[in-house]
Amino acid sequence: MNIMQPSLADARQVDDPQADISARLERLPVTREVFWARNIVGAATFFDGYTVIAIAYAMPVLVKEWGLNAQQTGMILSMGYLGQLIGAILFGWLAEKVGRLKVLLFTILLFVSMDVACLFAAGAGMMMAFRFVQGIGTGGEVPVASAYVNEMIGYKGRGRFFLLYEVMFLLGLVGAGLIGYFMVPAYGWKAMFIVGLVPAVLMIPLRWFLNESPRWLAANGRYQEADAIVSKMEASARASGKELPEPKIVATPVKRASDWKELFQGIYLRRTLSIWAMWFTTYMVANGTITWLPTLYRQVFNLPLQTSIFYGFLTSIGGVVAAVICALLIDKVGRKRWYTGALILAPLPLLALAWLGATSAVQVLVLASIAYAIVQTVTFSLYLYSAEIYPTRLRAIGTGAGSAWLRLGSSAGPMVVGFIMTAVGIQYVFATFAAILLVGAGLTFFFAVETKGTALEELSP
Repeated sequence: MNIMQPSLADARQVDDPQADISARLERLPVTREVFWARNIVGAATFFDGYTVIAIAYAMPVLVKEWGLNAQQTGMILSMGYLGQLIGAILFGWLAEKVGRLKVLLFTILLFVSMDVACLFAAGAGMMMAFRFVQGIGTGGEVPVASAYVNEMIGYKGRGRFFLLYEVMFLLGLVGAGLIGYFMVPAYGWKAMFIVGLVPAVLMIPLRWFLNESPRWLAANGRYQEADAIVSKMEASARASGKELPEPKIVATPVKRASDWKELFQGIYLRRTLSIWAMWFTTYMVANGTITWLPTLYRQVFNLPLQTSIFYGFLTSIGGVVAAVICALLIDKVGRKRWYTGALILAPLPLLALAWLGATSAVQVLVLASIAYAIVQTVTFSLYLYSAEIYPTRLRAIGTGAGSAWLRLGSSAGPMVVGFIMTAVGIQYVFATFAAILLVGAGLTFFFAVETKGTALEELSP
């Protein structure tokens, strides 16, 4: 029997319109609209991932063509992450004010335009500048997209549904590896940016097929718009033969405007500080590793260009496989338990590399890839976790501010690799990364909260 929902055109019919919208979303299965919203946003996230890592596969050629030293290489790799830091905070804040979709469109336009600009870079300085501005766009897209996708679904299977979306970012990394392997040796470094540009531009019109987040609309007093979107989703669920239970309000959202200072107040202070530590430690190691590996194989072990790129690609593939396993299991294992275990296991192959001296490319390929794959299960799922620990009024800015520490860690990682390699040797890079991950494991164990199987409004009032 179909259950008719009250129309929010007359908000007097429900005691709390915002809570009603959330309750109606929580009881919905994955509808056609939500499925395609995830896929469209996921496609944009795919090209975000491609853009972030493309420079790593261009660098082995640029190092020789422009005569770059280790410090210059590290700076070019890091500038994109520094731009992402600004973009994550700026666009996370803006998404709370003007909505998720407007911000998503602008960030996509920004990183696509800078993809074009990178084609005309004539030296290290220009490439640093273009990658910095491009980073502002890529840094803003992912946290806002993550908040948006999280807000469209209920608690049942939220981890699996969201993380299968987040895998698109990792597939973007793999796509960059494939293009790097086949195109860069034959056509040069510009092929990385040309190939990534065309499909990214084609993604822009698809934004118009998406609806704004009903949770964001309701939180900002736009109940009629939120009701229209949710009613359409309910009709879609019923049309597919699904029975919808009565909406059950488990928690009433606090009625207050978005204010970034709340990130450091009440229950959110501990959550903010712990997620920042997790973002920084894991991404410093993961991106410090993956962005340097192709250049490392080329410069330190003197492997052919195509082999160097292929080895880097294999590491990315390992990360994707591990991430898919995580996506399928994290709702059963739990966020906190998975993160703590991963951050304890990942240092083991890194310490083995340090002890063995990292004396061969195969040694580095096997052990660094194992460590990277384990860490990747944490890094790619932190967008899920960040969006879960904040309420709608703080979700985009909280995720953006947290992922800003991702950018700090990611920018520091390549520079640390370049400095330590020059000063004392490659094996000490892996020892340092192992120590950083163990610090992250301790902070996660003592301060993280569990979020599996709980509605967003119940987790974060």
